[in-house]
Amino acid sequence: MHDHFHHGNHVISTLSQFLLALPFLLGLMVYLLAVVFSNRKYKKWPVYRTICWVVGITLVLFTVAGPLAEQAHTDFTIHMLGHLFLGMLGPLIMVLAAPMTLFMRILPVIIARRVSRLLKHAFFRVVTDPIVASLLNVGGLWILYTTDLYSAMHHSFILHVLVHMHVFLAGYLFTISMINVDLIPHRTSYVYRSIVLVLAIAAHGILSKFIYANPPTGVSPSQAELGGMLMYYGGDVIDIIIIFILCSQWYRDSRPKMVRGYHHYSLR
Repeated sequence: MHDHFHHGNHVISTLSQFLLALPFLLGLMVYLLAVVFSNRKYKKWPVYRTICWVVGITLVLFTVAGPLAEQAHTDFTIHMLGHLFLGMLGPLIMVLAAPMTLFMRILPVIIARRVSRLLKHAFFRVVTDPIVASLLNVGGLWILYTTDLYSAMHHSFILHVLVHMHVFLAGYLFTISMINVDLIPHRTSYVYRSIVLVLAIAAHGILSKFIYANPPTGVSPSQAELGGMLMYYGGDVIDIIIIFILCSQWYRDSRPKMVRGYHHYSLR
């Protein structure tokens, strides 16, 4: 009876890993094919962007399939490491690969215009707004770790898949809402993004401290402490990278205005 139950859980785990890994494997192949096609017709696509896509996809795949995904079911620290890969570092590196820019580059003009109009739809403008993206991202994590959802997802195949997909998609939307590397329906001001980013980082940090002191259902205090510390310090490192990119873009975009203002002042 026990062996049958264990076998059933193993089958469900394997199936969930396959379903979670499949979109990313397809995304990897499509991106690489798009790079080959683009290089044949246009100026060569930057190699570093291709590397970013491969590395980002690899980090995500390590999280959703394989030994790391198996250990995450029973080890909260490993689960939290997976959270950093799946919801923060993986999406950040993938955004730097600018996939939408690449795909729009190879699409026929008519189709590219249709896709562009679709991206300007109100839905995409809303979900890529920094506040909405932050609520989906950090707010989703608060719901996951402060309710019974974390425990429930380990006993439900559907919840397990949905939670992991949400963590990735919310992390990706949050990243593109903060750093405008790729095509985005609506670019918001740097001041607006900076304020929301600071608030989101604070909410993420507070959650990690809450987890440290209040273990999620089914998590031992020692694992919650390790997981909370990993979430806090690991999240800080990734957030610093986002802040650096955002500030670099802000400086680059404002620099011509500063130079023009200096020349104007010098001529007076």
